[in-house]
Amino acid sequence: MEQSRRITDSFPRRRRRGPGRPPGRLKDKKDKDKDKVQLKVKVRDCPRAPSQPPPDPALMEMLRRFDLSWEYGPCTGITRLQRWERAQELGLSPPGPIRDALLEHRDNPDVTY
Repeated sequence: MEQSRRITDSFPRRRRRGPGRPPGRLKDKKDKDKDKVQLKVKVRDCPRAPSQPPPDPALMEMLRRFDLSWEYGPCTGITRLQRWERAQELGLSPPGPIRDALLEHRDNPDVTY
């Protein structure tokens, strides 16, 4: 009788312990302070995105309904505009105001994704 395969059989096995610090050893206080300083420097170096005004709640509700509507296909892993265009190509006739709103607020990630 053949043994059933598991999904984990298709992935390479990884060692659990690497050449890092030995188990049970905690970081010294000096190491913690050093990590905090490095973290602060990293945060300062990050460019900040320009703040955008929050979109209209009615627009967000319309987009939420579009997201939850399964008649236009799945929405995972793609932008709302890509989903709208895919639905149009498949002949599912998605609502036109959705596309207009997506094109109007193209720079706002709250609307795009």
